Formats: sequence, C-alpha cells, structure tokens
Amino acid sequence: MTTTLEITESVQHYYGQVLQSSQDLKTSACCSIDAMPSYLKALLAGLHPEVLERFYGCGSPLPPALAGMTVLDLGCGTGRDCYLLSKLVGPHGRVIGVDMTPEQLEVAVRHRDWHAERFGFANVEFLHGHIENLHTVGIADNSIDVVVSNCVINLSPEKPKVLAEIFRVLKPGGELYFSDVFADRRIPAELRQDPVLLGECLGGALYWEDFRRILHDLGCPDVRKVKQNPISIDDPEVFAKIGMVRFDSVTVRAFKMPLEDRCEDFGQIAVYLGTIDQHPHSFELDDHHHFETGRPLRVCGNTADMLASSRFGQHFQVLGDKTRHFGLFDCIAGPQTTVTKADGACC
Repeated sequence: MTTTLEITESVQHYYGQVLQSSQDLKTSACCSIDAMPSYLKALLAGLHPEVLERFYGCGSPLPPALAGMTVLDLGCGTGRDCYLLSKLVGPHGRVIGVDMTPEQLEVAVRHRDWHAERFGFANVEFLHGHIENLHTVGIADNSIDVVVSNCVINLSPEKPKVLAEIFRVLKPGGELYFSDVFADRRIPAELRQDPVLLGECLGGALYWEDFRRILHDLGCPDVRKVKQNPISIDDPEVFAKIGMVRFDSVTVRAFKMPLEDRCEDFGQIAVYLGTIDQHPHSFELDDHHHFETGRPLRVCGNTADMLASSRFGQHFQVLGDKTRHFGLFDCIAGPQTTVTKADGACC
C-alpha cells in the first residue's frame, strides 16, 4: 500500500466495513470525549442513538460563540458533531458536513429529518467528497466562518492539501478549530501504511513540529494548543507495532489573519466581557490564556489580533494599538489562572 488512492481506500474500508460501532476500536485514539463540556454532553441526549454509536472522534472540537455562523465539519462521519453544531449555530446559522465514506454518510443523511423535527429547524447539509479538494463539493473561497474536524486530518494521505483547502475556504478572521492525534516523532514509512494503525488514527498521526511548519508555510505562523491529553495503547498487538511512539489527542486553534512568527509586546491589554454563551465567568483562548471576566490581562500582539479581529471581537475589549513596540513579549509558561509577576500571557 504505497499510493494515495490505496491509503484512501484502506481508510474507507476500515470505517465503512470493519468498524460497526465505537466498541470495535482497538485504542482510545478516536473516542476520547472525557473533556467535553457539560453543556455539550447535555446536547448529546437529543441526538439519534445510531449517530452516536457509529461516530469515531477524539476530543470535542466545537468552539464557543457560533450563533449565526457557517461551520464546515471535515470528515463528519455519521454527523454527531454536525448535529451538535446545528444547535449551537441556531436557525440563522449553517452547518456543512463533508465525508468520503458512503456508509457513514448514509447514517448521517438518514437521520437529518429526525433531528430537524426535534430541533424545530433544518440547517445541516451533508456532502460526499474528499477533504483534500473541497472545490469538487462546491465550497467557495472565503465562505466559511469556522472549520472543525474531529480526528480526521490524520487519516488523509495529503495533509498539506487538506490544510491548504481549509485556509482557502475560511473567511478572513475565520478559525480552524479541530482535535486530532499527534505524535512525538515522525512515524516510520512502513507503519504509516499499516491498515489497522491507519484506521486507529495512529499510523497517519502528524509530528507536531511538521504540522507547525505546514501551517507556517500557509501563512499561519502562530498555532495554539487548547487541550492536550495522552492516548493509551492498550491493545497488545498495536502496542507491539508502535508502542515506542507517544501519541496525544490535541485540540488546536488557528486563525486566518496576518500574524507574526514571534510574540511581540505592544503594551496591549485584553478584557473579557463575559458575554459568550455558557462562559459567563471566564474564557480559555488556549492552554495558557485564561481570561477572567472583567479582569485585564496583558497580551502579545498576536493574541490581541486573535481576539479583536475574529468573531470574538464583540466579546472583548482590547486596549492599545501597535504604534509603539517594546520588544519580545515576556512569555509566561503554563495556564494563566492566577496573577503572575508580569500579569501577562503569551505563547
């Protein structure tokens, strides 16, 4: 199995025919939802049981502040996240799910009317296609507010093309927010082609530094980790093949906007207004930017732009501009949950 087509067909076979439910998975790579917020877990109760049973994802890549947005879900599978997103964007928003596996899409489409009747509105559509070429399913340039993906990009044999397509379809100021499996090293070629390792989201896992370089080349030099959890490999056969690699499920945030490749200090301050639904007391931009409602926090120029020039702009007051530069930002490692000496945070 050496060609792109062979790898794609292997993934289709694994998810369309080998796996019949999430119980058939051999590792936790595709089904870690421990960190799903309580308000999203509550919404799960309103989804069709078959949609839930045959969904294979990692993490909870559904960001807040989505009302009225157009959201694209890449590798939507049976549509679990699309139907959650349907509730989050509301009747004035739109959700588009794209997947290459007919067996998965059949489940998603079959239960679309069931969910629309329950929700009181219909705002979800499903498209059969490849995430490496969104032109073929009619996704236009600069047409999407938020792109999400749940443990799918690792399955693509052409990851740079997927990421390039994402930044093509995103509107200026739009966001890529996704969960996926990342490795602490480059996976050996023979393991990248193993059908089981591919299907379990391990063989195709990107080395984080290679992922960061791809995004940098696409004009996105500042990528943020939101959450990161280790993946356990409990199946003895799988561990014997690839147990030397550390894998993590990582939720990632990146914006389509001009940013610098380093955190620069312009003396700017950001204040969260507490106006995002389900986040009245605080907001987490990433794993080291914790904003308490009403509490000023020093931020670098990139963070200021992420907050002011995205859909989060209405929820923040950003003080200061970039007319005066003070050098590199004094980055503080770790979550900013308490006051630090510099009372600042950055990457």
